[in-house]
Amino acid sequence: MQNEEIQLASRPVGLPDEKTFRFITTEMPTPSEDEILVKTLYLSVDPYMRGRMREGKSYIAPFAIDQVISGGVVGEVVESKSPNFQKGDIVTGMLNWARFQTVKETSVQKVNPSLAPISTNLGVLGMPGATAYFGLMDIGQPKEGETVVVSGAAGAVGMIVGQIAKIQGARVVGIAGSQEKNDYLVNELNFDAAINYKDPDFKTKLAEACSNGVDVYFENVGGDISDEVFKHLNVNARIPVCGAISSYNNKEIDLGPRIQTLLIQNRALMKGFLVSDYSNRFPEGIKQLAGWIMEGKLKYEETIIEGFEKTPEAFEGLFKGTNLGKLLVKVADPSLS
Repeated sequence: MQNEEIQLASRPVGLPDEKTFRFITTEMPTPSEDEILVKTLYLSVDPYMRGRMREGKSYIAPFAIDQVISGGVVGEVVESKSPNFQKGDIVTGMLNWARFQTVKETSVQKVNPSLAPISTNLGVLGMPGATAYFGLMDIGQPKEGETVVVSGAAGAVGMIVGQIAKIQGARVVGIAGSQEKNDYLVNELNFDAAINYKDPDFKTKLAEACSNGVDVYFENVGGDISDEVFKHLNVNARIPVCGAISSYNNKEIDLGPRIQTLLIQNRALMKGFLVSDYSNRFPEGIKQLAGWIMEGKLKYEETIIEGFEKTPEAFEGLFKGTNLGKLLVKVADPSLS
């Protein structure tokens, strides 16, 4: 039996395409002492991975050319040489884009399939959920009656941010890229307003939706959208900076308005963060998110692409806005399902 993995074939200029990725057939790995053989069930495609396809210094090392790409994975243990794992266990970790792989027992954590669908460990109960929870609650600190604006509001992080803000009693304005997505935010997730950034009247509609100003702006996209939101900041506004997906595929350096004066005038706090900053508090965040789900206060959506061979297509879809909620690739079903 042979294995298959996805390598970085070249560093993309602009939007990644089929030339960016390479499928390689390899021998089936065999676990050594204290290792397990994991079959990939779901793998996660995330915007931050685009940054790892560039050369240069960043908060995490870039992917190497001709080497396998890695990211969030939920998998099944199919062979174990570890006393802590047995065949059939479901695990998650930052693993390779491969159908099968051997890993040290310390590289993964067990998943309890009875708590929620196992895919949620890559979404609402994984990195995106933790990003939303800690970024909003620790930096944004929304208060009852305040206005919270979320860009990328129909994505894996944004829709969780908006719902948490509603739980805290805030008024929530979402920004997304289609009428369908905005209808979902308002009708299903109870956002107070949602605006299509592609609308020719975007600026006017944003001003109307934020007539009392913006107290918290959860930043996911950057670019022209954020330039416009900044104009409506209230005094003591907080801006958690999670991402800037609008510029990830730019071929030139992204330039925009200088916002220092606005920050000074409004005594606003703008702080970038990484979810790994809160790694020691993950159990706290995941417990709270799971509790809200069980109470019916928090909903989530997943866009699932079927097939390992569709992984590059799924990754490209992140930057085309094809997903509602968390975008995942389903590689296989559990053997024991």
